[in-house]
Amino acid sequence: MNVAKSGYRVFSANSSVACTELAKKITERLGVELGKSVVYQESNRETRVDVKESVRGQTIFIIQTIPRDVNTAIMELLVMAYALKTSCAKNIIGVIPYFPYSKQCKMRKRGSIVCKLLASMLAKAGLTHIITMDLHQKEIQGFFGFPVDNLRASPFLIQYIQEEIPDYRNAIIVAKSPAAAKRAQSYAERLRLGLAVIHGEAQCSESDMADGRHSPPCVRNTSGHTGLELPLMMAKEKPPITVVGDVGGRIAIIVDDIIDDVGDFVAAAEILKERGAYKIYIMATHGLLSADAPRLIEESAIDEVVVTNTVPHEVQKLQCPKIKTVDVSMILAEAIRRIHNGESMAYLFRNITVDD
Repeated sequence: MNVAKSGYRVFSANSSVACTELAKKITERLGVELGKSVVYQESNRETRVDVKESVRGQTIFIIQTIPRDVNTAIMELLVMAYALKTSCAKNIIGVIPYFPYSKQCKMRKRGSIVCKLLASMLAKAGLTHIITMDLHQKEIQGFFGFPVDNLRASPFLIQYIQEEIPDYRNAIIVAKSPAAAKRAQSYAERLRLGLAVIHGEAQCSESDMADGRHSPPCVRNTSGHTGLELPLMMAKEKPPITVVGDVGGRIAIIVDDIIDDVGDFVAAAEILKERGAYKIYIMATHGLLSADAPRLIEESAIDEVVVTNTVPHEVQKLQCPKIKTVDVSMILAEAIRRIHNGESMAYLFRNITVDD
C-alpha cells in the first residue's frame, strides 16, 4: 500500500506519462508507492480525476510538474486537490517544483497579477501547504495564506560545476543582466570565483513595466483646475553593451533561475565569445526551453546548458545534446519526509541566505 509507517500518501496530478518521472523518483526515495488515481482529459478537453483509494484523515502530497500545456496542468492540480478535499483528506500539500505564472507577479500597466490569482485558486481548491523551488521572486510567498517552502537548487548546480566542469577554477560567473547580479554574486562567493555582469542589452527591463504607473484610468478634469506642474522624468536610454569584468581566457558560467526563450542567453554567449571566453555554460533551475530553444542552443556559441528536472524536458534533450539534467528529487523527497514527520526544515536551508 502507499502508506508509510506514519501514514501518508503521495499522488501525481499529471495526465502525461512523461511528467510522472519526477513523481516516481520521489516515491522511490521515500520508499512508498505512488497513489492510485487516474487523471485524464475527456473528449471535450475537460479534466477528470478519479482517486482510487481512501484518503480520509490522511496527509496527502500532490506532485505536479508543469509541462508545456501549463493551463491543463493547473486544472489537473486544482481538480485533484478539490477531489481530495471532498474525500476528507486531513492535509493536502502541493509539491510544485516550478510554480507557473511566477513571472506575472507584478502589475504591468492594466494587466493583472496572475500569480496572486493562482495562489487564491489553490487555497480555495483545498491546498494547505506548498513545496516549490526557486520562485522567480521570493515575495510570491506573501501571496499565500498558508506555509510555502521555497527550496533552492543552487547546491546541486554548484556541485555539478565542481564535479563536471574541468578546470572550473579558471571560470567566472556571469550575470546576463544587472537584475541577475545578486544570484550570480551568490554563486561566485560560494565557488570563490570572479563575477562579471553584462549591461546594456537591448531588451525591456521588467521594472520598467511593472510599477502600474498606467493603471489608473484617465479622468477628464471638469473643474477647470489644470493640476500641478510635476517634474518630467527623462526617458531611459540603454547604454552600449558592455561586460563589467574580465572574461578573456576564462570559462564563462551564466546563472539564472529560468531559461525559456533563449534569445537573451544566445546573445550573451556571443558577447562573451567576442570578449575572449573560450567556453560558455548556462546554469538554470527551470528549463522550460520553449519553441525553437533546442535548435537555437545547438547553433549558438553555448557549450552546455545545465537545468534541473523540475520541468520535463526529455524531448528537448533529444533535439539538443548540449542540454544536461541535474536531479533534485532528493531534496523534494526529504522535504516531504520532514514535513510529515514534523521535523525542522532548517536542515534544507543550511548556509542559504535571504539573497540566494
